[in-house]
Amino acid sequence: MPTYNKLVRDKIPHMIIAQGKESSLRILEPEEYKQALRMKLLEEAEEYFEAAKDQDALEELADMLEVIRALAEVHGANAAELDKLRADKAEARGGFRERVFLIDVDEAEI
Repeated sequence: MPTYNKLVRDKIPHMIIAQGKESSLRILEPEEYKQALRMKLLEEAEEYFEAAKDQDALEELADMLEVIRALAEVHGANAAELDKLRADKAEARGGFRERVFLIDVDEAEI
């Protein structure tokens, strides 16, 4: 019997039952949930970096977005509030569309 010890999407237990299998699970306490979400984000990021095809990469990005939205809620914001924060930062500092790569900054005053 494989052991997973990881956070899974809400419908996974139902899918396991539908396959005629049994599993053991528990509901995490708030702090455990926060830590599990952080670990899940790392897991999804690793899977993104391992993705060989664009479609696989997009699916991993979608998974990361789901985890990020859950983390936003843990930190007291909903998806719309998080997107507003993102938009505000993009307005103030720009996005990443221009592909600017900073090499260095000379800190000497002129």
